[in-house]
Amino acid sequence: MRPGAAASRGGATARAVGEERALTSVAAGDRYEGEQPEDLPRLWHITLSVSGDEAPLKEVRRALEQLAHDHPFLLTSRYANDHAEIRYWEEARDLHDAAAVALRLWGEHRQTAGLPPWEIVGLEVIDRQTYHQRIAEGYGPAPATPVGVHPF
Repeated sequence: MRPGAAASRGGATARAVGEERALTSVAAGDRYEGEQPEDLPRLWHITLSVSGDEAPLKEVRRALEQLAHDHPFLLTSRYANDHAEIRYWEEARDLHDAAAVALRLWGEHRQTAGLPPWEIVGLEVIDRQTYHQRIAEGYGPAPATPVGVHPF
């Protein structure tokens, strides 16, 4: 075999040092042949945490209220001058899709809602059954009441 050429042994491919490897991936939600399709959307409870430099509380509140208006599925937002937490339900096929939408929420609405230039520092995505199980067992945040935008 010539130097730098890849050789196959036992299903694995050997590469020369520095030789690039083609990466393959499976798209979120892809299924193996023979699996039952479960493409029906499900509800996912999202908790998105953001933080950054201090911003005036009135501006943070106004921006979160605008976000709630733009994104009608928001249940509740809690905020301080340097961080906020947004909780809402997202309808998606699977956790990957729900997380992808949640991770885009802040950035996509930053300009239109006037949100502070904070970064996402936390994300929790749980299915409806897990959410209700936690509530029933007394764990996790209480159901999102009162609905709306509130200070911490």
